[in-house]
Amino acid sequence: MRYAIVIETAGDNFSAYVPDLPGCVATGETLEDTEERIREAIQVHLDGLRADSLPVPPASSRVDYVEVAA
Repeated sequence: MRYAIVIETAGDNFSAYVPDLPGCVATGETLEDTEERIREAIQVHLDGLRADSLPVPPASSRVDYVEVAA
């Protein structure tokens, strides 16, 4: 599966979340660290859903950019 993630600057570190997996979040000191941690968090989240016999939400969010006048 391929889930969209959002990474935001959070002061001196970064935070990430997965729109299609409510509650699936991670933080890190660098972008690379944050990406690695959110990847791990997604796996743990999905494993937990499966262990509880809950449905795994489909990856349905779409990420894109739009340009606007400044």
